[in-house]
Amino acid sequence: MVERNYEIEDMSKVAELFGSFDFNIKLVEHELNVQIINRGSVIKIMGSEENVNAAYEAIGAMMSVLKNNEPLTEQGIRYCIAMAREGSASGIVSLNGDFICITSKGKPIKAKTLGQKEYIKAIKENPICFGIGPAGTGKTFLAVAMAVEAFRKKEVSRIILTRPAVEAGEKLGFLPGDLQMKVDPYLRPLYDAMYEMMGVEAYQKYQERGQIEVAPLAYMRGRTLDDAFIILDEAQNTTPEQMKMFLTRIGFGSRVIVTGDITQIDLPDGKTSGLKEAMKVLRNIEGIAFCALSEKDVVRHPLVQKIITSYEKYEREKAAKAAERRKNEKN
Repeated sequence: MVERNYEIEDMSKVAELFGSFDFNIKLVEHELNVQIINRGSVIKIMGSEENVNAAYEAIGAMMSVLKNNEPLTEQGIRYCIAMAREGSASGIVSLNGDFICITSKGKPIKAKTLGQKEYIKAIKENPICFGIGPAGTGKTFLAVAMAVEAFRKKEVSRIILTRPAVEAGEKLGFLPGDLQMKVDPYLRPLYDAMYEMMGVEAYQKYQERGQIEVAPLAYMRGRTLDDAFIILDEAQNTTPEQMKMFLTRIGFGSRVIVTGDITQIDLPDGKTSGLKEAMKVLRNIEGIAFCALSEKDVVRHPLVQKIITSYEKYEREKAAKAAERRKNEKN
């Protein structure tokens, strides 16, 4: 067992660092299997050398969050711990930068993880950006935030949000109303993001003027989209033909973000995902960026990370068993 002391420079942050009933520090102790004792301005950390060093870095990252007057959430603490395990905790300081935009309720939107920061950077630097990662990593939410900010700054004259309505066969037919009413449930996540960024009234005003459009992917065929910020959501459910059709709609002065999760493809068996094909075909084209987010970038409930990790482990084991079975059949 080794010991290491963390010196607290700003004693005014101690209560926030430890949290209510020492919840924050107990979480570090539990996740890293260390013992932590507070002695005034000194935090003593005891355990194995590897875990002690990780806990030291995690606490340092947590303090950097507090110094930037950011709230220390459970998700944030777990992210600090995850980064400390990888030896990347020092990079969390770089998250204390500028925010993307302000929501209708005055909440600043900014990157919460290093993966999200790289995603935002890629969007800013490339006309076309693919954001690929599991649920809860902020792919769509951050894309909408970037679109709203570009619209507010008059960098584009309109915002176009689209996604494929995969279940457009029998299920869609049972829904009441005209075609727009039938596809609205599939577009709801995009509506929700826009409402949070702009407010319902502002959104409806711009929609009536034709400056904001939320429509299924099928509506994009035959159009040329100039001076627009275009987001294609749930792109893993496009076919190769749909993806090619969408990407060739782009006109002058437009920017595009394509988001998707290749582990949640809802296409019929045997159908190739347009997103997976685009990752191969367009990988080396200048001006097109591919940004991969992982379970570490999940900003939802902590269980979401564990669910994603468990499914990934299950899929790897299933693939390994299938490969072994094919090998034995050949022999």
